[in-house]
Amino acid sequence: MMGRLEAGQERLFYHFRLEDQVPATHMLRKVDALLDLDRVRKQLEPFYSETGRPSVDPELMIRMLLIGYCYSIRSERRLCDEVRFNLAYRWFCGLGLEAAVPHHSTFSVNRHGRFRESTAFRLVFESVVATCMKVGLVGGEGFAVDASVVEADASRYQRVAGGEIDWSDEQKAQRPVREYLAVLESENSPVNPGQAPKAMSPSDPAAAWTTRGRHKVQFAYSVNHLVDLLDGVIVDVEATPTRISMEVDVVETMLDRVAARFDLKPERISADIAYGTGDLLGAIVARNIAPHIPVWDKGKRDNGTLSREDFRFEPERDLYLCPRGNVLKTTGKVHDGRTLLYRASKHDCDPCPLKLRCCPKEPARKIPRDVNEAARDLARGLTQTEGYRVSARQRKMIETGFADMKRNLGLTRLRLRGLTGANDEFLLAATVQNLRRLAKAIWPSPKPATSPTTA
Repeated sequence: MMGRLEAGQERLFYHFRLEDQVPATHMLRKVDALLDLDRVRKQLEPFYSETGRPSVDPELMIRMLLIGYCYSIRSERRLCDEVRFNLAYRWFCGLGLEAAVPHHSTFSVNRHGRFRESTAFRLVFESVVATCMKVGLVGGEGFAVDASVVEADASRYQRVAGGEIDWSDEQKAQRPVREYLAVLESENSPVNPGQAPKAMSPSDPAAAWTTRGRHKVQFAYSVNHLVDLLDGVIVDVEATPTRISMEVDVVETMLDRVAARFDLKPERISADIAYGTGDLLGAIVARNIAPHIPVWDKGKRDNGTLSREDFRFEPERDLYLCPRGNVLKTTGKVHDGRTLLYRASKHDCDPCPLKLRCCPKEPARKIPRDVNEAARDLARGLTQTEGYRVSARQRKMIETGFADMKRNLGLTRLRLRGLTGANDEFLLAATVQNLRRLAKAIWPSPKPATSPTTA
């Protein structure tokens, strides 16, 4: 028999405990048990004001942002509303039923203002990585590195051709423009020093104009991940404008940082061919790391003439020998900061029967050799090993992480502008990914019961 819900029969008092309303299996209970904010609290002590009107608690802001990235709530207005209505979110943030949730405008001002100068988000990220290391999810033997493109919060229809803008005083007052102008002449310039950008966004000038990504052309940043190959934990993350040269250069920064923060020095590192430059391979080998990276090589010819591999290099004598046994020597001058030129004698090349196959348009053969060619040769040799093939299979973990970030966390377009804004977003997303991986490892999902087979 069905009864009718009677209106106006509410109880005057309720026995209610917020702790009892959050299930033991809820994701936020697991995240709360794994989150260690002690270092962050000490770091953020200067941001707690003892006078004036109380502002947003830094720890509350961090917990609210973790909820937003964990459940793909990108809007700050919507995030504040969700925390107000959701009991589990209130519990995770340490807010009672009667506690006030920050207004979205106050939340935004604090996120974009008070914490811009702090390293709070990196401290949270590194504390989670340290927890992953404690429970054995980080092996430290093999790393993989790669980058993925994320659209910037800048309209591709509002752009200025070239890289020069006559900034107004109003534009200079905006944080992304102010940050861009401050680092433009430094060693961390967001533009390539040897190539002017084709277009620039007036609202986010550090973002790169690129054909990579989900649109034909767009302004974008690249999220660079350094991943441990044992269980796919992200051990470091960095934002760069979407330029391949900057994605390659940041690898050294990430390797040095994990060595300093966690004393992690991998034995091998895996990446795709975009990272197979002489400079990076030389830097990796100098760190005693095996580069499981295909070499970016433009020395092989496909027009029927002799390639560099047809010449034998003798390191003891620092010279090349051609197929006929003639010598190619170098003066030792480094061209373009990275290349040595080994030249043959015109007297040897003129009567040589292989001249038409060797240097038909030049009076004598010359061979460019990268100053890091020894590291390139080492990388070429490693491509034939079983260890390289294992690293190539494991490297798929990093692609899976990027797919999870975009599909499940919804990070396909940034909401914050500027390089620091992109860094904040990428750090928070990587923190949530590591927390979820950590929770899954500690509290694995129960296996479904199997029904007994019948004869």
